Amino acid sequence: MDLHVIGPLASPAERAAVDAILGPATSGWSGGERNAATDGRAARGGHEARSRRDLLLPVLHAVQGRIGFISQPALNYVCRRLTIPPAEAYGVATFYALFATAPRPPVVAHVCDDIACRLVGAEALCGDLERSLGPAGSPSADGRTTWLRSPCLGLCERAPAAMFTLAGESSTTITAAPVDAVGVASRLAAAAAGRTMAGGTTDVRAFAPQAGEPGVRLLARVGQVDPEGLEAYRSAGGYRALANAIAMGREATIAEVTASRLVGRGGAAFPTGRKWSAVLAERSGQKYVVCNADESEPGTFKDRVLLEEDPFAVVESMTIEGFAVGASKGYLYLRGEYPIAGERMANAIDRARSAGLLGENIMGSGFAFDVELRRGAGAYICGEETALFESIEGKRGEPRNKPPFPVEVGLFGKPTAINNVETLANVLLVLTGGPSADGVGGGEAFASIGTEGSTGPKLFCLSGHVARPGVYEVTFGVTLRELLGLAGGVPGGRAIQAILLGGAAGVFVGEEALDTPLTFEATRAIGATLGSGVVMVFDETADLVDTLRRIAQFFRDESCGQCVPCRVGTVRQEELLARLAAAQRAPAPARSRDAELELLREIGQAMRDASICGLGQTASSAIESALKRPGMVAL
Repeated sequence: MDLHVIGPLASPAERAAVDAILGPATSGWSGGERNAATDGRAARGGHEARSRRDLLLPVLHAVQGRIGFISQPALNYVCRRLTIPPAEAYGVATFYALFATAPRPPVVAHVCDDIACRLVGAEALCGDLERSLGPAGSPSADGRTTWLRSPCLGLCERAPAAMFTLAGESSTTITAAPVDAVGVASRLAAAAAGRTMAGGTTDVRAFAPQAGEPGVRLLARVGQVDPEGLEAYRSAGGYRALANAIAMGREATIAEVTASRLVGRGGAAFPTGRKWSAVLAERSGQKYVVCNADESEPGTFKDRVLLEEDPFAVVESMTIEGFAVGASKGYLYLRGEYPIAGERMANAIDRARSAGLLGENIMGSGFAFDVELRRGAGAYICGEETALFESIEGKRGEPRNKPPFPVEVGLFGKPTAINNVETLANVLLVLTGGPSADGVGGGEAFASIGTEGSTGPKLFCLSGHVARPGVYEVTFGVTLRELLGLAGGVPGGRAIQAILLGGAAGVFVGEEALDTPLTFEATRAIGATLGSGVVMVFDETADLVDTLRRIAQFFRDESCGQCVPCRVGTVRQEELLARLAAAQRAPAPARSRDAELELLREIGQAMRDASICGLGQTASSAIESALKRPGMVAL
């Protein structure tokens, strides 16, 4: 393919960033770049990478990390190296929220204004920043810094939160929570002056209050074992599950997972053993394993805790899955807003590979498997499995139609087993019984925990108006009231106005649901969902109208735009909520409230019936659940 890319040349820094990922260009882009680009002759440099379209996102990350945004010359150079049409590359670069294609300062503060942070003053914080630093997106006087509003950063237990990015030869990303306007401004000033920015707390109990307590299984190593030490992990029971799996063989391993009745913990609740069996049964020579670590559901942060504090467990469980289904390659797709998790997962992968626990002939079994880490770039839709595949392949994160399903045609068109972080962590319990147990726990032992339809332990993300926000591990069947009790209840003895279960794509419930067992079957019975494990509490002081409008804004912004019902429906939903709120302040609307609510229901039904993926199908769930409850929302 001859790409006639005409325009300014990429700077040495931009080329260096690209070449650090792709390797040096073999010809054409060092000496005669200008002539080759302007006279139409194909510059062949970099065609050794032409089959690696999947490297587009890593390359764009590298460019942005180096200069702070993706310039046209840099994008031209990327297109030449990867042999990608410029229009396609531009479409990818503009799809992801963390990428910028227009110049902006090298130091940026991304300040969360999503629902959990709003409950503890994010709007006031943004107002303070506007008064002290100027409107969001405006550069400082020296052009070195700016701040932006951000959707949920996955730090809901320590809200309000911010993420700071510093571009340069040694690009840096840190997160900090809780923050105030003074803290945001001081970190920006420090970075602009070349000083180190202070990160967030290192106290594990700030995000996992049960750390160190007896009886926890999934959180047993959190705060107790060095997350960067392979030997520490092995001393705490690590890699016994993989050894057991290899000793049992593929079919027996899947049989144990099937017997456990483990289902997905990301929201879909699909049986894990059935998924693995389907991939194993495929005859394709190449198969893949993917760990979905792109938890972007507002209010969700449980996977972040496991990724940061027990990263070797994620690597081990992916290796077990690869062994069980007959895959030789795994991809861990990590949310771009998780810098600590990224560092620790990269370290865990490298150390496992150095120790012979990844690569060729793992544990002397003849089994070969490796894991590659890929960073997302700010797109909630990439939590949908097929959109995630598209992203890894270097495309816009747009969901695919099903069937075919990923077990048949997944990543790169090959059979693929994809599970989220918490699901994989449970696999280790199935095959060992727990970090401190001896021997194989087994599927039946795992299935004896919890209830008939919801087996094993479960992680919940508590945020909002609770005394001790954080990740909590309980056994399925614990009631919502009991879970809130673990977190100290509502501060100040204030009444509960509403509880959001499952995140922005979930459902609001009232106090009458407090004695509902937290199981898949019990929540379905009351018209709710466990979703990704979000439990966000709103006390009597919360502004639910503001919350609903922020949820509507979130889905409007995060819709990939591929299908009309979602692309248009999310916009109309937000507009309708704005009209209802305006009518509340100034009566005499064009339509009655009842007519507006009926239209809202029709929009929601259209999105549920006709949207390609779960984003559109659930975009109205929380909003409708709140509005149909008498007295919950004053609209």
